[in-house]
Amino acid sequence: MRYRDNHEEEGQIDISPLIDMVFILLIFFMVTTTFVKDMKLELDRPSAASASAASTKSIRVFIDQYSDIYVDNMPVRIYSLQGKLREMLRASTDKSVLVVTDETVAAKVVLEVVDQSRLAGASDVGVATEQESGS
Repeated sequence: MRYRDNHEEEGQIDISPLIDMVFILLIFFMVTTTFVKDMKLELDRPSAASASAASTKSIRVFIDQYSDIYVDNMPVRIYSLQGKLREMLRASTDKSVLVVTDETVAAKVVLEVVDQSRLAGASDVGVATEQESGS
């Protein structure tokens, strides 16, 4: 007969599941973070020496090289832009609008969009430039 040794081994905590959970939480928070959503339009933005960074919460109005206007990834006509922006500004805490335009767009169109944005109730209206966007 053999004598059995009843030595209990010291308990060790396995931290592998803890590390796995930390990485899963990290991935979850990275995926659910909101990012600024720019439309997939090919725009050559105008440049400006006095450009500054715009708020990420501002409503973005896009004007492509054909002078088509987009708000919230939907095409909008100039006559309905003010109503659309008024609805969005009412729901937003930040009352600013950023006009992202191609540099070939006529100044008349840009000014009309800026004017409609101000009439809709925007407190701050800006135009995106190359230096401001970091390009």
